[in-house]
Amino acid sequence: MKIGKTEKYIHEVIERDGVVFFGLIDPDIKDNGRNLKYAKAFYEGGADIILIGGSLGYLETPMLDKILKEIKEEVPIPFMLFPGNISGLTKEADALYYMSLMNSKNPYWITGAQALAAPVIKSQKTEAIPTSLIIIEPGETVGWIGEARPILLHKPELAVAYALAGKYLGHRITILERGSGAPGPAPPEMFRAVKKAVEHPVSCAGSNRTLSDLRRTILGGADGVHIASMIERAANPKEKAK
Repeated sequence: MKIGKTEKYIHEVIERDGVVFFGLIDPDIKDNGRNLKYAKAFYEGGADIILIGGSLGYLETPMLDKILKEIKEEVPIPFMLFPGNISGLTKEADALYYMSLMNSKNPYWITGAQALAAPVIKSQKTEAIPTSLIIIEPGETVGWIGEARPILLHKPELAVAYALAGKYLGHRITILERGSGAPGPAPPEMFRAVKKAVEHPVSCAGSNRTLSDLRRTILGGADGVHIASMIERAANPKEKAK
């Protein structure tokens, strides 16, 4: 599989800046003004890519088509999907994480949803980036829905094992996810160990609540950070993004 335009861009940003800033929006289907507000705040604050998605995965394609079409008119950076389920697909996205939840107990989240989504992705001609999603304790909503066996914080070797399994299956990005609402990101030594093992981009999702969290995560070796609630809680989202 050849590397697509958005994946090349991710590597270029890592080469240039050391880390990719992903601004994550869990879309509000009733208020696209809110969605646009945060997308513009991320863009004007220096985000490299806008991620669209959420753990509950309740959005359907027509809704996403409309939401992205409107936002993309004013925000000229790539849009990627971080899908919570097969309903979260749209031809308006530039790319998507084609994810396998590696430490799920349910085969649906490992290969089932992926098989159901594959023909749709092909017909939409969306760039699919093979990705390992690994849930770290506590896991929060995403771990509960994905029926994961969360990796223990003091067991980085378990995260390494799953990340290597993903690499050998052909995945080219690894995401370590503690879940939105967790008290902080996975420990730096876990990112360091996983990065050393897989030698491809490793991102931190969920639980980036403070600038101190981000600093520790990036110094630990993360190539990408997903930012969401830190911006949503800010009085001035644009300044917080900067």
